[in-house]
Amino acid sequence: MTVTTKTLTKTAISPLAQVLMVAALGLGIMFVAGHAQSSTLHDAAHDVRHATGFPCH
Repeated sequence: MTVTTKTLTKTAISPLAQVLMVAALGLGIMFVAGHAQSSTLHDAAHDVRHATGFPCH
């Protein structure tokens, strides 16, 4: 009796692509938090605005 096994290989994402994706996500979050217009989002993002230098009042 012969047992055959298959090894699945994952395609790894390059380190540069990982850094670019994380940077895009971070900038997107900062953009949304920094330019929020509704009072609920403004209140939630108020400290983030001050920490990142966005004027809010």
